[in-house]
Amino acid sequence: MASYVQTASPMPKAGEIFDEVRWVIQIRQTLEEELEDETEVPVSIFSVPRVLKSSDPDLYTPHQVAIGPYHHWHPEMYEMERYKLAAAKRSQKQLQRIKFQNLVEQLQKLELRIRACYHKYLDINGETLAWMMAIDASFLLEFLQVYAIKEGKMFSRVSSRMSHLVDYTGRKSAHNAIIKDIVMLENQIPLFILRKMLEFQFASLDEADDMLHAKLLGFYKEVSPFKLMESLPKIQVSACAHLLDVLYDTIVPKVKEQPEIVEEEGENDVKEGKAKSPPSLLSSSGTNYIRQLCDRISNLLSKLGKGPIETVKKLLLSNPLKVLLKLPLTILSKLPIFSVLAQPLESLVSSQVKDEGNSENENSKPPSVEQIAIPSVSDLSNVGVRFVATKGNLSSLGFDAKMATLYLPAISLDVNSEVFMRNLVAYEASNASGPLVFARYTELMNGIIDTAEDVKLLRERGVISNRLKSDEEVAKLWNGMSMSIRLTKVPFLDKAIEDVNRYYNGRWKVKLRKFMKQYVFGSWQFLAVLAGIVIMLLVTLHAFCSVYKCSRILHIKTPSI
Repeated sequence: MASYVQTASPMPKAGEIFDEVRWVIQIRQTLEEELEDETEVPVSIFSVPRVLKSSDPDLYTPHQVAIGPYHHWHPEMYEMERYKLAAAKRSQKQLQRIKFQNLVEQLQKLELRIRACYHKYLDINGETLAWMMAIDASFLLEFLQVYAIKEGKMFSRVSSRMSHLVDYTGRKSAHNAIIKDIVMLENQIPLFILRKMLEFQFASLDEADDMLHAKLLGFYKEVSPFKLMESLPKIQVSACAHLLDVLYDTIVPKVKEQPEIVEEEGENDVKEGKAKSPPSLLSSSGTNYIRQLCDRISNLLSKLGKGPIETVKKLLLSNPLKVLLKLPLTILSKLPIFSVLAQPLESLVSSQVKDEGNSENENSKPPSVEQIAIPSVSDLSNVGVRFVATKGNLSSLGFDAKMATLYLPAISLDVNSEVFMRNLVAYEASNASGPLVFARYTELMNGIIDTAEDVKLLRERGVISNRLKSDEEVAKLWNGMSMSIRLTKVPFLDKAIEDVNRYYNGRWKVKLRKFMKQYVFGSWQFLAVLAGIVIMLLVTLHAFCSVYKCSRILHIKTPSI
């Protein structure tokens, strides 16, 4: 996890006069203060990456309330300032030992630690930053008070002045709008600010942590899409960076990143700087590729089911045809028909060799968007795959090939879910040093959900609880999740995807459909080869009959004229 310490901005803003003396004083003061404090504070509050924000900026930008410095000065946020100040006044009444001014002074001593939490440079002075943190923290703590749950009872009631903003049932639009804003990555303040505020309201830090834990636990149960977890992990208040970090740690299991293995191409050829390519059919080694082609046709036909195709199999695998295909290349090359078929044969063989090489390298390369391709819920259901909802976090996801069952954590989707999940992905992409587990999970759900029918099947099996208007909206939610981030190997998710694809591709219906699509409807090379084989068989049969009189062998009487 990276650490960051902010310094004074070295360049003036447009229209400002650069004050060299002030700049030198700020630099000297920052360096001296940093040398005194040897502890490094990791960066935890980031700006959303542009590749993610470009898809839909509204899902990452607050609209009602600004928490923290990133959006504090936006004019559209000023309407909520009076509610923040009202919350600060009520917070001042709850302070036991000091005044609100003294609390701000205590926060001002933490200026460097606060600044270090933010990735962006904060162009405000220390006193302004301390007042901002104190007021925003007061509002946030009062808003979270409605979720403070302890033995089924709330610690205290929320002020009547905020009654139209807060709603435990989550039905008020203002309440949902605030929830969306406070879970955004750019709208976070350090959690130790909230702890410091509560510390002055309670007799001990332990009591303050218990209160904060109750607020966070209740808020998680309200906001998290994974509501049916049997046992929630203990929230370590002192170890969490901010509100969104608490939610992330509760949902996403700890997974170590697997080392990326890049397979070297063509051990000898690459070292010599040569590209390996299949030889021409008319070269000295071309007969080997003719044999390979025959073997491929035999293998493909052997995998087909019984029925009308059995007759074609017997014809194509008959001894006369095998003898014909094994003739020396020098003889076959003189036939007029072979000159026509040489190019299609060569193209087909070379493309198959290339495809084999690509498939051998797939397991060793880092994952890509293409490799996360997985059949949809409808397709999997058609081959007998069942879907079972689990009461757990993402670690409960898996596939049982023997039972043909895909286990997925139960998820409840409402109007806040898309903002919540997108900002979790943004936070993970910006902060996580290990694998991007949650991003990979969203890619998996994006892969298996294509249409409203897929959502309906998962909803009927309890995997998805839809609190949106329609199944179509849920499908759009998953399909709209951005994929413009780096992907890493996640062992348990990779295994589930691999097992599902292996099971699906092993079904005979899938094999037949792929064969017909690839080699019959989508491959003119195969049709040309098949036509050429039939023509050569007919020519050979005609030549054979002209010499050995097939009518005598088959006891066919020639009609007399």
